[in-house]
Amino acid sequence: MPQLVSLVIIEMQTYQPFQGGFCCKQFLHKPNTPCRQHLNKGLAGRPKTEEKSELEGITLEVYLFVVKDGKPVGPRDVMKGAHLSSPSVAYRHLQKLEELGLLQKNEYGEYFVKQRAKMRGYIWIGRRLTSKMMLYAITFMGILATEIIVLAIHYEVENYKFKVFFALLIAVTTAAMGLFLWEAMLERKRTAKPTPTE
Repeated sequence: MPQLVSLVIIEMQTYQPFQGGFCCKQFLHKPNTPCRQHLNKGLAGRPKTEEKSELEGITLEVYLFVVKDGKPVGPRDVMKGAHLSSPSVAYRHLQKLEELGLLQKNEYGEYFVKQRAKMRGYIWIGRRLTSKMMLYAITFMGILATEIIVLAIHYEVENYKFKVFFALLIAVTTAAMGLFLWEAMLERKRTAKPTPTE
């Protein structure tokens, strides 16, 4: 029993404290320095670097204008194209997009697209950023139109069960289309949230 207690005491002494906790054995790394394992897990007592916030509001509108225009633009071009109040407002948002790594400035002081932004719930179709929910809604709209046409063609020749089945199918498709349209509207509203200062 005394030997077991001695082993436990020795084992505890081989641990080094770091910023409010114990890390791995001290012979694995420098004293008072967290090991790679704890750094990867974010347990080193330091806050994790926040991820890049998603584009929204005026900044998003400016970025979409630059992408859609397809050529280098200046603050005055952005002011007119994005319907902003002044060139200084446009310049501020262009600078923000440059800091995010999405735009790059050339030697003439004009900005062009450096990379396409990745936004949750959206995909790029050409130069247009499109909501996935809207695409789903359009898909169900096409299915709904097809179902209505099929029902109209076979309405006079088919039996009652066929009509009821297609009526239920149309109802389900309409509900799905409406749900995706509603989600697309909510997503658009969240993304286009206005900036309070401008």
